[in-house]
Amino acid sequence: MHKQAPGAKDLGYKKIYAAGKRLAAGAGWHRVYINCLTNKYMARHPGIFPTFFLSGFECSTFVWKDQGRRNLVAETQHDHYADADYELLRSLGMAVSREGIPWPMVDKAGAYDFSAIDPMIAAMEKHCILPIWDMCHYGYPDDLDPFSETFITRFAAYCREAARYVSSRLRGPYYFTPINEITFFAFIGGEWGWVAPFRKTKEDRFQLRIQLCKAAIAGVNAIREVIPDARMVHMDPLVQVVAPRDRPDLEAAARHETEVDTFLAWDILYGREHPELGGAPEVLDIVGVNNYSFGQMEYREQGPHQALSPDDDRIKSLCDLLKCAWERYRRPMIISETSGMEEGREDWLRDVVEESLAAVDMGMDLHGICLFPAVDMPDWHNGKWLHNGICDLVPQGKDLRRVPYAPFVAELRRWQKELNRVTELDENPFSDPVELQDVIDAAKRLNKQPDQNWH
Repeated sequence: MHKQAPGAKDLGYKKIYAAGKRLAAGAGWHRVYINCLTNKYMARHPGIFPTFFLSGFECSTFVWKDQGRRNLVAETQHDHYADADYELLRSLGMAVSREGIPWPMVDKAGAYDFSAIDPMIAAMEKHCILPIWDMCHYGYPDDLDPFSETFITRFAAYCREAARYVSSRLRGPYYFTPINEITFFAFIGGEWGWVAPFRKTKEDRFQLRIQLCKAAIAGVNAIREVIPDARMVHMDPLVQVVAPRDRPDLEAAARHETEVDTFLAWDILYGREHPELGGAPEVLDIVGVNNYSFGQMEYREQGPHQALSPDDDRIKSLCDLLKCAWERYRRPMIISETSGMEEGREDWLRDVVEESLAAVDMGMDLHGICLFPAVDMPDWHNGKWLHNGICDLVPQGKDLRRVPYAPFVAELRRWQKELNRVTELDENPFSDPVELQDVIDAAKRLNKQPDQNWH
């Protein structure tokens, strides 16, 4: 079982339940005692993932507007340091990591070479880490037009082959994100022209989003042809957009961004909108919400919106934003990306956890918080290190040395102990069922309240 925080107890509730079923047919105190144990542990709350805190590695493979094809796995040297990177997660008590399969590097006109992920698979197997595989992280093969039907059929075929590849080499359970951040991808590729296909109109953004939703649904179906019980985590930013104080005429547009645009991709995957595309609750499956300070914005008619300053009274609490997604879908959720910047990382983590506990106490089914990225990443625009990871990257000759940011790690450790979570993975972190009741109990005990001062 997991190595847990001091004082932690894990009786293996499914084992007790099984024993209870066998012994409850007996007479006298045996029946009473076992029934009490069985009823107690049937009321527990099994989790989806082996650990509550998750992490991941930046794996974008877009074609950037003025730099050609980018590969962030190579730029951060995660391909070179995969073993050390996963050893780090193991030492931090994280048994799940977001990881990318680089579609444009793997799929060459329908011929597949998955060798690029072999170092990651070897490291995952060695350190007992389960991946959430990003199948398309803003990048697609050069010979594809994302507005074509071929894009969808090729993506489905690739997903099918990828599922075969990873399931033959890694233990389950299996988690996939078919297309990362459909809504944001549609913005940066369809309206802002940052990445391929370099379109620059709202109409192109709308059309690209529909195409990406079609491809995601096709990918889900293809993966489940190979792995019927595969779980899907569909990730997008959870945002709020407000009108400028001196532009009340933009209030309707800002509200539409917040209440409609933010959710449309998830709505399609869920089957609420465009049901003819094949969305359904089991397709949406797990809702992954990405949360950053710049996700609360003031509306701009052209180009990206302007991030609100931390002291802006129009900011909503993270708990309130989570509530919007929860009430809309009632699906299991994770915070699938979140990080602060530089010296603010530990404060950010504290605020995110407190807001998450407030959400759990309200009854939201939150299964994890992904501290993303595990190692630093460059700003897409200027290449400067963002200092937003668990580890900073420090140049040492040609290598990028991983240096944990101590205050961030200390804050993580504090919360692992507070929530009775694992602090280090043991030899087999999957030997016992995962239990989230301690998180629920902590939420009630700590009684955190949502507030605007969360970033």
